[in-house]
Amino acid sequence: MDRDQFRSAAHAAIDDIIGYFDNIPNQRVLPTIAPGYLRPQIPSSPPNQPESWSTIQADVHSQIKPGLTQWQSPNFMAFFPATVTYPSILGEMYSAAFNAPAFNWLCSPACTELETVMMDWMAQALHLPGCFLSTSENKGGGVIQMSASDVVATVMIAARERRVHAQAKSEGLKEGTTDYEDRVMDLRPRLVALSSTQAHSSTAKAALLAGTRYRSIPVELGNDMSLTGAELRGMLENLDADNLTPYFITLCFGSTNSCAVDRFREITEVLKEKPHWQQIWVHIDAAYAGAALIADEWQFIAKDFEEGVDSFNVNMHKWLLVNFDASLLYVRNRNDLTDFLDITPAYLRNPFSESGQVIDYRNWSIPLGRRFRALKIWFVMRSYGLDGMTAFVRKGISLGETFAGLIRSRGDLFEIVTKPAFGLVVFRIKAAGSRPNGEANGALVNGSNGLVQPDEKSDAVTKEVYELINARGEIFITSTVMAGIYAIRVVSANERAEEKFIKRAFEIIVATAEEVLLKKA
Repeated sequence: MDRDQFRSAAHAAIDDIIGYFDNIPNQRVLPTIAPGYLRPQIPSSPPNQPESWSTIQADVHSQIKPGLTQWQSPNFMAFFPATVTYPSILGEMYSAAFNAPAFNWLCSPACTELETVMMDWMAQALHLPGCFLSTSENKGGGVIQMSASDVVATVMIAARERRVHAQAKSEGLKEGTTDYEDRVMDLRPRLVALSSTQAHSSTAKAALLAGTRYRSIPVELGNDMSLTGAELRGMLENLDADNLTPYFITLCFGSTNSCAVDRFREITEVLKEKPHWQQIWVHIDAAYAGAALIADEWQFIAKDFEEGVDSFNVNMHKWLLVNFDASLLYVRNRNDLTDFLDITPAYLRNPFSESGQVIDYRNWSIPLGRRFRALKIWFVMRSYGLDGMTAFVRKGISLGETFAGLIRSRGDLFEIVTKPAFGLVVFRIKAAGSRPNGEANGALVNGSNGLVQPDEKSDAVTKEVYELINARGEIFITSTVMAGIYAIRVVSANERAEEKFIKRAFEIIVATAEEVLLKKA
């Protein structure tokens, strides 16, 4: 493809992308294809001769688009959003053109330096404590990772190394000796990573990658599934009794199931109670809900990060208008990463890196090569401004409040399981013959203790309604199970979300619930 062919193909592709976005509201959200649909449509061997762009583009329409789930549809209300915008796409185009692996400053200084500035811009936008800025005296700063899963694996490995090396040194062993190495290896099997039962599964997977143990801490529906200080203390005391060493904990700022927010201040106070508890690396997973910090009314939460928090993560590719991947990791002390992730062979050495005056982001993450992701963040922040980004987040929260109000209006059909938060509403269908509702703390309840109670009949009805709605494909929602309750999750927070789509989703859910209940009557 020469420059003229590229210009023609690029114009055709951009027109096609615009048409795709314009038509998304009219598309079925979930595809109707069966597993294995694509292989029979594609030749079993690659072509020997070049093919024209028009032929390739035609196959995108006939073969690829039928197999897409429409994440950008306003009728996509499952999982959490994965937002993309035109400025973000433009950033990807330039990044692809420059194609700089960006593993150190010398590779392309602009890649590194723009990333540092953008991370500081976002730290300010989210009103994070100053300790997370690259200019902080404590050597904080941020780095763009692929996903929250990569983030937790990276910081957990750093936390593991920080803990065992500190212990070996405290015992008077000299780094570089066999005795030191043996002691480090002896310490690792006793390490335990922690989170609540509501944390994303990436924490358990990271512990597997780090080669350490993992324990999840049960939480209660009465606390809206948030981890409390008392619950953490109980787990830590049990680990002490078993001669195990907790070294890392993931705290939720917006859990996957229900957007629960752990009690950060309580937890960091508990960690002060014993010297070895103070050494636990505290990581805040705010992959989705952390975006809310951009709005004034939520900034009080960030004040709890001023003490006792080692790292913080938010994904711009969920709720901040930047496409995947753009996962922001902030650390209080960059040396906690670089001391253990810096492997520098001769071919990576250069005067700039040796001077200590530049950042080499390869030492802040697991991969060596890195894409120029800061460009799309720069483009989005300048195109929308903080006012536009804030308005977008507030719209998502407002739509969630609207949907919660609609669910409450039909207390004969629905029960809200946990307090709606950050645009997410979690509810279930009431089976025939269930007890009358009350309302406490913003949730419809039917138990004597003011909480939704496990009920096999309601679970079965909710599951059937959920599966029937997704099978019909006009909207896409997800389900979850927590505190023994099968529930439906609805969140509408992508760029094309509007109140009319929320109301239509409610109509579909009501009609389907009534249909299933009538069938069972």
